[in-house]
Parts: sequence; C-alpha cells; structure tokens
Amino acid sequence: MTDTTMERHKVVSREEWLAARKQHLAREKEFNRVRDQLSAERRQLPWVKVDKPYVFDGPDGKESLADLFDGRSQLIVYHFMYGPGAKEGCTGCSFLVDHLSGPLMHLPHHDVSMVAISRAPLAEFQAFRKRMGWDFKWLSSDGTDFNFDYQVSFTKESMAKGGATYNYQPRESGEEGESPGISVFFKDEAGGIFHTYSSYARGLDLLVGTYNYLDLMPKGRNEAGGMNWVRKHDKYV
Repeated sequence: MTDTTMERHKVVSREEWLAARKQHLAREKEFNRVRDQLSAERRQLPWVKVDKPYVFDGPDGKESLADLFDGRSQLIVYHFMYGPGAKEGCTGCSFLVDHLSGPLMHLPHHDVSMVAISRAPLAEFQAFRKRMGWDFKWLSSDGTDFNFDYQVSFTKESMAKGGATYNYQPRESGEEGESPGISVFFKDEAGGIFHTYSSYARGLDLLVGTYNYLDLMPKGRNEAGGMNWVRKHDKYV
C-alpha cells in the first residue's frame, strides 16, 4: 500500500464504521474457529520414529537430540540459515529469531524446549550471535545428516544422490545452500523420539510477531518488494 491509502478508503460516521466492524468481526471469529480446527488436525498427524543418532555441537559441548529436550517431552528446532563459510546469518532468519525471547520465557514452563540449529561449525557463528545479542540455545549440526534429513540444506552432492525437496516439493537441481524451517519432536517416557511436524517458507509466518502487528495496520505488511525492508536489528537507520 502506498501513500494513496487515504484515497482508497471511505470516511464514514461512527455508526457506519461500527456496523462494518461487527460484520468483519464475524469473519474473524470464523477464521479463529477454522484455525483451531487446523491446529487440532495438526496434532493428529502421524509421527515418525527418529532412530538416527544425531549429535550436535553446542555451548555445553556435544549433545544428542535427546539431550536437547532438557528434561521436557516436546522440542522445537528452528533451522537457522547459516551454512559453512557464511559471514553472517540470513536476514529473514535473524528477523524471526528476534521474536524468540518472549516465548522462551514461557515455553520451558509448559513442557517445551526450543533451540536453533545451523549447519555451519559452532565457532563460525559465535561472533554473529554476540553481535546480535541473542541468548537462545544455538547449536551446530556440522558433520551430521540432520539438515539434509529435515530438508533445509542442499549441496550438489546431496542432490546428486537422488534430488532434494523443500517445502514438500522438488527443489531445482544444482541449486545449493540453506533454507529456513521448523521441526517439532516428541520424546516419550521410554526415551523414544518422534518427528511430529515440520514447516517451511510461509508456514513460518506464525512465528513472526511483527507481521501479526503489521497485519492490523492500515498499510498492512506494505511489502511490494517482499522482505527487502527488513534489516538485521542493528542495521536500521
């Protein structure tokens, strides 16, 4: 939306506005009902048992996938785009994880642990982490198949083994790099670990609180050029 926002909207009496608002409220309530139903269906998706012994490099040393639950039964992994040799993290991923501090004050008290995992070696993203002032747990999957198994890392070699997919669709041959995503795991009382859900691309919007606020604004997200307005939070002028 441009500066013609005012030109495109009627200015009406309070009574007319209230009538229109109530009509829209009915639609909002229906949306909430559909969203609740969709969330319930998500919880009923089948699970896949995780048998591969992934080991990650983190601030507390080597940790298995089971260790990342930190005594809880549910784990969220954010797949942060930071590949080997990268100079800094992806702007979009940085935008998303800026929103983690609030949830991380509450999720551990409701049986949920959350971490970020990248394919770059641990040492390679410590300076960037310090620069951004983040305190969430961020680990490296370097040397494991984790990023490839959960379809967020792509090399020519990995694609040559049979192609690759992202967001449940084929990814173009020859295109390599990192992509964002989120994966959810459950650990039962016997220690069995299960993959319950993964989402990518626009499926991550729900985690970006800034967008939820912008969606309430007269100009909305105002992204005619996509996310090119977003900066790492220390780069806004």
